[in-house]
Amino acid sequence: MLKLSKSLNINARRCSNIASKIILEPLKNRGLLQVKGNETKEFLQGLITNDLAHLSECTGGSMYTLFLNTKGRVLFDAIVYKTDNSDVYLIECDTKIEEQLMKHLRMYRVRKKIDIVSLNNEYKMHILFKSDCIRKTREQSEYNTELDLPLKSTLIKKGNDILMFKDPRITDLGCRIISKLDVKLEKDLSVSTQISSPNCSENYKVLRYSLGVGEGVEDLPVGNCFPLESNCDYLHGISFHKGCYLGQELTARTHHTGVTRKRLMPLLFERAPSLLPNENTIKIDKINLGKLRGIEQNLGLALLKIETVLEIREFKVGDELAKVWRPHWWPLELPKEKFGAQKT
Repeated sequence: MLKLSKSLNINARRCSNIASKIILEPLKNRGLLQVKGNETKEFLQGLITNDLAHLSECTGGSMYTLFLNTKGRVLFDAIVYKTDNSDVYLIECDTKIEEQLMKHLRMYRVRKKIDIVSLNNEYKMHILFKSDCIRKTREQSEYNTELDLPLKSTLIKKGNDILMFKDPRITDLGCRIISKLDVKLEKDLSVSTQISSPNCSENYKVLRYSLGVGEGVEDLPVGNCFPLESNCDYLHGISFHKGCYLGQELTARTHHTGVTRKRLMPLLFERAPSLLPNENTIKIDKINLGKLRGIEQNLGLALLKIETVLEIREFKVGDELAKVWRPHWWPLELPKEKFGAQKT
């Protein structure tokens, strides 16, 4: 069970430098697991791509990570939370694969004294973000040289039945909130700032797709994609310095010796296509460019061949023309990509 203190004074400016509309949206497709026990840290270290050592033992924080299979393919994406120096970790995941993740954890638990339970009957997830972080055109600050991509995200507020964390991936993704089911977040948060509800053009999925960030089984199909293709390295979800973990060998080899030629990238349509490509495969002149992962309003997310699509810039997806661009939070130049291009 979570133990929360009894003080709450939300300061919206701690979440981000807010000057306009703040949107609070329930994350109905995200669940919460609790993993508890003396051996929990060592247990999770052997299963996740990131390093729990980055989370403060005293103040806690949040961390983006992946669970892989033995072949190095992505099984589940997750955010791990820690609030204090206890042996309790919280794992946020897609509700569609929550039972699969629990089975995965229990299978590798073996004889360790670790409890794994769902908290969905007690707690709920929300996202709090700025509407002006939605990037609908590639002309909007394509590159950001002052980007904050921390190895971990600090715990912003710990209050009466509520926890607020900065998103550990990109600052534009705002804050994630864990609260008891009966807590009226809109009322509590509106004490210090004006809160708006999501709509069809301003919601969390639109925000993610405008940034080119994948999340959940729709964007990261179970056992069907690789960590670097999913931008996990750019989002600080992988540690290349910690010890071994499940699926580590192929991931490390790709990072140190290979070139990642395909990655998840955002798409912009003038209007959403009414006809999708066969098997979601994007082609131009019989050249395979990649796979469409999803569409939300006039934005899309696709796994694409980086060099090819950035040279073309515009291509048909289904029955509509799509524009693609390099997300502003990607590194400006990747040494391995440059090296790989010189060799070919």
